[in-house]
Amino acid sequence: MTPPPEKSRRPLDLKQRSTLAGEAAAAAAEVETALDTPADPTSAAFFDVDNTVMQGASIFHLARGLHRRKFFTTREIAGAAWKQAYFRIVGVEDPAHVADARNSALSFIAGHTVQELEELGEEIFDEAMAHRIWPGTRALAQLHLDQGQRVWLVTAAPIEIASIIARRLGLTGAMGTVAEHVDGVYTGRLVGDLLHGPAKGEAVKALAARENLDLSACSAYSDSYNDLPMLAMVGDPCAINPDARLRAHARHAGWRIRDYRTGRKAARAGLLAGALAGATSGAVAAGVALRGRRR
Repeated sequence: MTPPPEKSRRPLDLKQRSTLAGEAAAAAAEVETALDTPADPTSAAFFDVDNTVMQGASIFHLARGLHRRKFFTTREIAGAAWKQAYFRIVGVEDPAHVADARNSALSFIAGHTVQELEELGEEIFDEAMAHRIWPGTRALAQLHLDQGQRVWLVTAAPIEIASIIARRLGLTGAMGTVAEHVDGVYTGRLVGDLLHGPAKGEAVKALAARENLDLSACSAYSDSYNDLPMLAMVGDPCAINPDARLRAHARHAGWRIRDYRTGRKAARAGLLAGALAGATSGAVAAGVALRGRRR
């Protein structure tokens, strides 16, 4: 997305950044069936990606594939990972840490072109993501499509890879983190913020307004407690492979719960989710893993 002309800008607070990120994601959503009139035009379903549609973090699979193709160096991704991890662990209340983590989230793609990322993303989906799609979640998405509803992915992953996943699964489109680019070249900065937490709610709200959706007739699916802003705004929320906090909340609220992991995987995932909540929304999982492989 090309940024607006430079003006004297005041720093945006978290709510403003979340709103901007959500609106940017909705505007950039790839709606391949936009010219078709759905059988159920006011209802839709929204799916988180990481550990909901796909086993693991899509940004991890993407970053690993890009690293193998020399798209960036281990040092570059490790630097971004450290800033993200430090922010998550100790820097949440420090505005400087917040800004640093946000700016480093996709800094490793600076200087590369949108076309490069899209072309490599297609290859990486085939080799590292396609076989990690949860069949149960895929069936739920297809059920909504069969009922004449539109289905969007809503993820912190870059919009380019989110759109590839949606297209390969035959879904309506995707909303993801929007990286700023000028003349088709990434600047390394984000438009607003990561599409995470409150920003996902803003994205769904903006898309619903644009598409005349009745959110009370819509469904949303996620594995993470961080996605409550999205889950709570629809009439039919569902916890998929939920972390411990989301499972407890869903049970208390009477929401549907679906778990497609084995018991051992579910227990392990719950422990990891508690320790690493939100870490994969930037390049953390990818960077930490890549740096670890070098040791």
